[in-house]
Amino acid sequence: MLKIIRLLLLLPAVACAQSIIPEEIEVPTGHSQVLLVHAKGEQIYQCTNNKGVTSWQLQAPNAQLFDTGGHLVGTHTVGPQWDYKDGSRVLGRVLKKVEMNPDSAITWVLLEAIEHHGDGVLANTRFIQRVNTRGGLPPMSVCNSNHLGTETPVAYSADYIFYR
Repeated sequence: MLKIIRLLLLLPAVACAQSIIPEEIEVPTGHSQVLLVHAKGEQIYQCTNNKGVTSWQLQAPNAQLFDTGGHLVGTHTVGPQWDYKDGSRVLGRVLKKVEMNPDSAITWVLLEAIEHHGDGVLANTRFIQRVNTRGGLPPMSVCNSNHLGTETPVAYSADYIFYR
């Protein structure tokens, strides 16, 4: 049974290796891939009011990161920030987005590393891609003045590719 679970965790990473990355979020020439992880968790939204308009606004991701063997290797949290098991950390900033499945999944993105911590695998990261997204769209539930401040987690998964 454990082998089956590991295989299921591995499949998204294998699929990523075969994905075609859209031109809009390609990494600049001269950078090489250093890490591929599969994220599974949730996007957390909050019902907010901006100039009289209520809507669900993304607050933070909360996901676990798995290597291609299905082993837990880190976390993905607000920032956006990725923490790896070796103590390295990278904070990113979105550069470009592309809608791949707007009715069922959050965007694919290209991020630039803006801050590093530690000497591990993420220490020299320059770019991060989020691809193969599933889920994570804002909640379908009502967001109005009666729900202001309410937070709702929405399940998502994605593959993150780190480049130096």
